[in-house]
Amino acid sequence: MKKPLAYFSLVAAIAMLLAATAVFAQPTAALQNGRWLTESGNFEVDIAPCNNALCGVVTKVLANKSMSAPGTEMPVTDTSSLMGMVILSGFQPAGDAQWKGKVFNRENGKLYSAVMSMPASDQLLIRSYVGLPLFGKTQLWRRVGVVETAK
Repeated sequence: MKKPLAYFSLVAAIAMLLAATAVFAQPTAALQNGRWLTESGNFEVDIAPCNNALCGVVTKVLANKSMSAPGTEMPVTDTSSLMGMVILSGFQPAGDAQWKGKVFNRENGKLYSAVMSMPASDQLLIRSYVGLPLFGKTQLWRRVGVVETAK
């Protein structure tokens, strides 16, 4: 009679461990969700789940500055076409609190591999690259609506 009880206890312990892992894994995915201001200050981007991944969609156009030539305005374009543009796509967990996916560069129309991480709850690092992340460029995005307090 002790063996069935021991097996039941083992199965119950494994089930509890798996449930706890799922509960603790959920907030990590949700941390990136929300509205973010791009480093250039051009866009506000909503990051949310899409097709079993995370994606980022432009929800507000604030400026039209060049990312390749900081401080330079880009030629005037139809900013309404930028609304709803998907600039982050396919981001999946990649371990070590990182997500891997693709980022769209509207200046040259190319998709780049990217790694996303969060050094703080109001900061999002997006490192785009070709080949290896070592040869990439990192942008710091800031969460919209967060009020910084004096330290």
